[in-house]
Amino acid sequence: MKKTQMLKQMITSSELDFIMEAHNGISAKIVEEAGFKGIWGSGLTISASLGVRDNNEASWTQVLDVMEYMNDATSLPILLDGDTGYGNFNNMRRLVRKLEQRGVAGVCIEDKLFPKTNSFISGETQPLADIEEFCGKIQAAKETQLDDDFCVVARLESFIAGWGLDEALRRAEAYRLAGADAILVHSKKADSSDIEAFMKEWGNRHPIVIVPTKYYSTPTDQFRDMGINMVIWANHTLRSAIQSMQQTVQQIYRDQSLINVEGKITTVSEVFSLQGADELKEAEKRYLPTSGKKINAVILAASQGSLGELTKDTPKTMLKVNGKPILSRQIDDLNKVGIKDIAVVRGFAKDQIALNNIATIDNDHYASTQELSSLYLAKDKIAGSATLISYGDIIYKNYILNDLLNDENDITIVVDADPELSGKPQDLVVSEKPYSRNMYSTAVKLVSISESNDYNSFNGEFIGLWKVSQKGAEAVKAILDQLAQQSNFNQLTVVDLFNELVKEHPIAIKFIKGDWLNIDSIVDLQKAGELL
Repeated sequence: MKKTQMLKQMITSSELDFIMEAHNGISAKIVEEAGFKGIWGSGLTISASLGVRDNNEASWTQVLDVMEYMNDATSLPILLDGDTGYGNFNNMRRLVRKLEQRGVAGVCIEDKLFPKTNSFISGETQPLADIEEFCGKIQAAKETQLDDDFCVVARLESFIAGWGLDEALRRAEAYRLAGADAILVHSKKADSSDIEAFMKEWGNRHPIVIVPTKYYSTPTDQFRDMGINMVIWANHTLRSAIQSMQQTVQQIYRDQSLINVEGKITTVSEVFSLQGADELKEAEKRYLPTSGKKINAVILAASQGSLGELTKDTPKTMLKVNGKPILSRQIDDLNKVGIKDIAVVRGFAKDQIALNNIATIDNDHYASTQELSSLYLAKDKIAGSATLISYGDIIYKNYILNDLLNDENDITIVVDADPELSGKPQDLVVSEKPYSRNMYSTAVKLVSISESNDYNSFNGEFIGLWKVSQKGAEAVKAILDQLAQQSNFNQLTVVDLFNELVKEHPIAIKFIKGDWLNIDSIVDLQKAGELL
């Protein structure tokens, strides 16, 4: 059931229902946990929680922001105390549109002049709005709403302003005919005599809502006997919180210690619970692939690169894209998904690769070896539940990393299905099935990989990013050991490793379409800035 339907059902039910005040997300959560079926978004307590008076000092957009947090925090419907609608009929129309966009179930508006004065402030005049003007505001609200179940409650302030029963009945009937879903009859007497008198004459012709803040000693069963539809407990969440905060703060101030308060206040774990920390832990297991796993990374960054003057004294991996080295960007991306154990194989100008929180492995023969030799030097780092391996001169969108880490195959490589987009395609892949739109981000098997430039006969380009599971790591290390016995090992590449691996172990392909770059030229470096 929609929240608007839930609120409307409560208002129109023949059974007496109750809604409780809340003024922010955490108080809304507390109201829901207590068992209430609805929430009163009190203008008094929202403004008080913001540290301002209940005289429209908080703007309506600030109130909307609070409503959004409250609505997100709870599954209960919220009836907002919308004061006078924050202006004329046009302001009212905009308010309704914005409340519906934020999922708020209804709004209550009072027939006083803007800016309003709180009904219980003694000595303040309480001028009422013109009946026809207020009816126009109700009509504008009802004609603006898109959801038929959105509720507009008209709050009757006649008793507050000192008018008698006849004026209250006259206004209530006008508001009913204007389209209000319910009438809120307000009184500041210490007993319920105003309400009783009204209900005797009203004759149950339309739903009635009350706020018994002043006549709190009236037994609730009397409200049932009168035919009241809904009771609002209007400000007690905030008032109790203020009292508790005052006592706690004063105690700490006097004692200059927490010893006398710690056992009397809510635990931090309860705060976490109200904030939904447990749900976040479960979500992390689903959406953060490294949660609860030991995943490490190896970055192969030994080469100098061939970008002329740019790489004369600087390793390609340390060239800056939008002011940040390529390697630093890779490390940041890994850190964001929880990968902190990162080993970097360095070679050319190795002293320049001295970033924090990484382990370094030196390939001092970088000039006469290929990347497979670098990987062999980092063989012991291919460990844990999974290892991600990356070339040190690539950048990519974050989703590519997340998709790869969520893959559960033992060996998975990332392949761009549009190799011509990279400009100079290399490491070209033949897959068991060609790429198609419905296999986006799904895995298919590798058949072979080649350094040929004839990409028309291939299905994509290996981008230099892959992952192995613990089982896959054992297979990779075994093949590395075999290849290391060959006399030409120093000239072998990762392509040679894959082609040897695939003879005995399946290699999965994760297809992508663009959103990455191999930095091989100054043009690539410029494009990289645009990609990010």
